[in-house]
Amino acid sequence: MILYDEHLRPPFRDYGVLLPISADKNRKIVSALREDPEVGRLFDRSVIGPDYVPIGPDEIALAHNRDYVERLYGDGLERALMSAFELIDENGAYHRYDPTIATRPLSELREVTLRYVAGVHQTCRVALEGGVCFFLGGGTHHARAETGTGFCVVNDAVIALRMLQRAQAIKTAWIIDVDCHKGDGTACLTAGDPSITTLSIHMAHGWPLDGPERLADGSLNPHFTPSDIDIPVETDQARDYNRLLRGGLDRLAAEAPRPDIVVVLSGVDPWEHDELPSTAVLKLTADELYERDLMLYGFLEELGMPRAYLAAGGYGSGAWERYVPFLKWLLLRWDGKRRD
Repeated sequence: MILYDEHLRPPFRDYGVLLPISADKNRKIVSALREDPEVGRLFDRSVIGPDYVPIGPDEIALAHNRDYVERLYGDGLERALMSAFELIDENGAYHRYDPTIATRPLSELREVTLRYVAGVHQTCRVALEGGVCFFLGGGTHHARAETGTGFCVVNDAVIALRMLQRAQAIKTAWIIDVDCHKGDGTACLTAGDPSITTLSIHMAHGWPLDGPERLADGSLNPHFTPSDIDIPVETDQARDYNRLLRGGLDRLAAEAPRPDIVVVLSGVDPWEHDELPSTAVLKLTADELYERDLMLYGFLEELGMPRAYLAAGGYGSGAWERYVPFLKWLLLRWDGKRRD
């Protein structure tokens, strides 16, 4: 199934936030699939709308510390949002932010964020029931216990998995992150927890790995917290990306306990034409991204585990196009299984 929430992504510009995140990305994906002569007839049979459970401070506290939760529900909300969306630079000036053009209060972004969490939770529930679900949203993998960062206010995947664990719907999970950036927040939140195993393939350099590995006091920079399996890809290794990913997946299958569910952060921002400057280190072609998606699906299909896909990163006017080939392939595959 494909989970589509037409109210998920209001224009960030309405809040004065000037990020290269297209407000109509999901609508364009849905329109392309509905209008496709091969899969248009299949789409409405495979798409579902939101059926969300409430997400509040108790759910956020399953992954984030109480101090941060209190900030999100108190006077510190706006400061927390500005930090998470990086709206102030090191000199205290506005960065990619113009409050004079805002038509909505910045504080609304908390509820926008919680809608992502609810969507990820529903996606996991559907995957547990039917095997596979793809959410056109989600993937806020930079948020840590004490803070949001990298456009991520809270970590939706970890919260959703903790909710499922709380309900005893699952015991164990894998998180496979193929977004361009390292899943640093996810690594921090699951470090030392054998119930959630993480794999991240990402740029070897650039944000969030562009600072020192050790802080001034000698402690580890949280951005460098290791995943269970990290696959850093150098600038000149783009053509080896899928081979490196396959090696990591084989290692995951050999070393990690079989999980109850797999969450895949299926970001398309490794694409060579992604418009977020910090993705420039990786430059995969459209064909290489499609090969990645098919290879990863086949690997997990062979293992026979429930899979919850999150759209994760993809920036600029053309990013939506990179989701369509894999989703079209999924629709045709699901239809073939129904006919069988």
